[in-house]
Amino acid sequence: MLAMLAAVDSKWSLMFLWLVVAFIVDGIDGPLARHYDVKKNAAEFDGVLLDLIIDYLTYVFIPAFALFKSGLMDGWTGWFAIIVITFTSALYFADTRMKTKDNSFSGFPGCWNMLVIVIFAVEPNFWVSLALVTVLAVAMFLPIKFIHPVRTERWRWLSLPTALAWTFFAGWAAWVDFHPESWAHWGLVATSVYLLGAGAAQQILYRERL
Repeated sequence: MLAMLAAVDSKWSLMFLWLVVAFIVDGIDGPLARHYDVKKNAAEFDGVLLDLIIDYLTYVFIPAFALFKSGLMDGWTGWFAIIVITFTSALYFADTRMKTKDNSFSGFPGCWNMLVIVIFAVEPNFWVSLALVTVLAVAMFLPIKFIHPVRTERWRWLSLPTALAWTFFAGWAAWVDFHPESWAHWGLVATSVYLLGAGAAQQILYRERL
């Protein structure tokens, strides 16, 4: 809600700072839930459903709104992006096949906050942004693996620190109001590329099947 209120006022840096906080919480809520065995101790609440609701708001709905409202994708491209992002993500979040055997994701897991913050930081040509949105939306329904930096065991020694580094760079970039000379932008791009491509690399290197 705090991120959405900031977005409504076009306070993009503040919005992303709140989303970074949400990203941190999302990284620790699962391990805490498993540690305290909430399935047994709070069986009346569906933690998976609760997680999906919150993830849709913080990873999909608010970033899509920001991308549209900011004007970084003008005209019909903005409408295309916001409709494609929200609709395909709703379908993906309802897909019972979204998780793989190694606790990774089958298809791009709708982490649009990662893409949108990079677009805010780098401000590429809107055609580039449109291409990225289109490719990732299609990738949600392709048999491509995307790692979970905490739950995917393979390369976790690298993936978890990279996710922490992404969080740091995202917070740094937002804190300096996406200053064009900030080194945070390059760190953000580099860590995003790894987190988006590590799963596909594992499929190729180890000939994995989803």
